[in-house]
Amino acid sequence: MKPNTTYGSVCSGIEAATVAWHPLGWVPSWFAEIEPFPAAVLSHHYPAVPNLGDMTTIAAKVRDGTVDAPDVLVGGTPCQAFSVAGLRGGLSDPRGALTIAYVELANAIDTTRSFRGIPPSVIVWENVPGVLSSKDNAFGCFLGALAGEDSELQPPGGKWKNAGCVFGPQRAVAWRVLDAQYFGVAQRRRRVFVVASAREGFDPGEVLFEFEGMRRDDPPPRTSPVPVCLTARGAGSLDDRETYIVEEGGRIRHMTPMENERQQGFPDNYTSIHWRKKTAIECPDGPRYKALGNSMAVPCMRFIATRIDDALITRR
Repeated sequence: MKPNTTYGSVCSGIEAATVAWHPLGWVPSWFAEIEPFPAAVLSHHYPAVPNLGDMTTIAAKVRDGTVDAPDVLVGGTPCQAFSVAGLRGGLSDPRGALTIAYVELANAIDTTRSFRGIPPSVIVWENVPGVLSSKDNAFGCFLGALAGEDSELQPPGGKWKNAGCVFGPQRAVAWRVLDAQYFGVAQRRRRVFVVASAREGFDPGEVLFEFEGMRRDDPPPRTSPVPVCLTARGAGSLDDRETYIVEEGGRIRHMTPMENERQQGFPDNYTSIHWRKKTAIECPDGPRYKALGNSMAVPCMRFIATRIDDALITRR
């Protein structure tokens, strides 16, 4: 019987990773979330898992042994610094700078694991595709830091592609843009996923890349009628847009929080919690929309973890 894979999650949000990975037997060592509503969702569903709060404080705690150095580190550092819908401050934005703090945490975890004689961790990171075209080459800085290079990496041809890999002195790193609509949910949601590791014999490319006949690039089959969805710029919904549905007869309405949960692959009413003296039934829609919009798509996370599991099992 294989041991349970442990993971630490930063910028945890409402924990798409845990919803995706629990069926695989993966166990969370800790979360790190500072926003009040997502933190309340975590406390509601996972009361036994510590929420460490500010992710920039964790590396020191891993080094001194007060926080576990898990098998996997997962996180989606704030995307607003790189989103085409925002000001795109890149690494100069404090939220973008958390990307470098993420690498520092990964290094602390691997150093601690090395002292204990256990293999390096596997790193999973997610962000918006806009990070690939950030004017300050934020993605090249991130890749260079993860790989262990002395300076940022430059994109071949002047632009980062939607998929690729690098092999540096410290880690092998692969990335790929995945679209949630090809993984069984009813939304177009393209995100960059990065998998990296210094573990001997572990190839991140085997996790993210598929044989030609298995690739998730064809539109999903539509076996039943799908409501027409309209979007308008605004706050508090998926991808920073208000989402509307055009029903039969032409009536236009907002998507409900439950419909947004289904779009992201969460169980119904996952974000319906007791919040600020409101019952779960009374839980306001606004924080639910925002938390879901900032989350990862559960099926994409399950796909990645399943592939990591397969790679680790074959090398144990």
